[in-house]
Amino acid sequence: MTNFNPKNPIPINQGKIMRYVTIGVIGIMVFSLLTNTTFITIDPGHKGVKFKRFQGGLDKTHIYDQGFKVVMPWDDMILYDVRIQEANEAMDVLSKNGLSINIDLSYRFKVQSDKIGDLHDEIGKGYLDRIIKPEIRSATRQVIGEYLPEELYSTKREAIQDEIEAMTKAACADKFIDIDAILIRSVQLPEKIKQAIELKLDEEQQSLQYEFRLEKERKEAERKIIEAQAKADANKILNASLTDKILQDKGIEATLDLAQSPNTKIVIVGGGDKGLPLILGNN
Repeated sequence: MTNFNPKNPIPINQGKIMRYVTIGVIGIMVFSLLTNTTFITIDPGHKGVKFKRFQGGLDKTHIYDQGFKVVMPWDDMILYDVRIQEANEAMDVLSKNGLSINIDLSYRFKVQSDKIGDLHDEIGKGYLDRIIKPEIRSATRQVIGEYLPEELYSTKREAIQDEIEAMTKAACADKFIDIDAILIRSVQLPEKIKQAIELKLDEEQQSLQYEFRLEKERKEAERKIIEAQAKADANKILNASLTDKILQDKGIEATLDLAQSPNTKIVIVGGGDKGLPLILGNN
């Protein structure tokens, strides 16, 4: 049906106008759909894996790197952060003697970038809560259960940390996740236990200092004994080698040296004991 407007001599076809409007609306919708789902940018530090709705589902063999990508509207591009990430975990665990200990851990991790297809298929994006946290809790409880509180608080802290890290790494590697490091941030013990451990450590330190002083004095006494023995041996050897003839020769040498000095003196040869020279009248 065509209507005629008396002010406008051109007839208006309402059916054609509706078709144009419908086509325009559909075009806008299609453009919006394509803009939101077809043109995708993968940011730095991320990688993607495609889910092909009509072509076999998740394509685990093809990993998409960063940059501009075109994806069909009916397909999905799942993006994963493949950079090293950090998280914290606080928990209460039991020591070897059954004491409750509060421990705060910090850990760094990343997904295996070439395995994000398998990761998404088997675990999904909730891998932190599903895999990493449970494995860290299990390893921490198992390791700390083999140590006493004072070992965790002081002497064995680094070794305990390394054991927890090794166990968690082994468990997560099969789940397409790499553990970069696990660090013990803090250890909280009951106040009385903490004071007892600190007192014990202080006493051990004082004992070590006392032992060090005793060892130092013992070595000094040994040194003096050795030095005195060396002097005694030297004197014994010297006395054994000093005969009357040597003493006379030494006395004559000394007399000759004194006779050459400018001071006035009287030298009597043969007047001393055992025939040694005498020196008289020194000025």
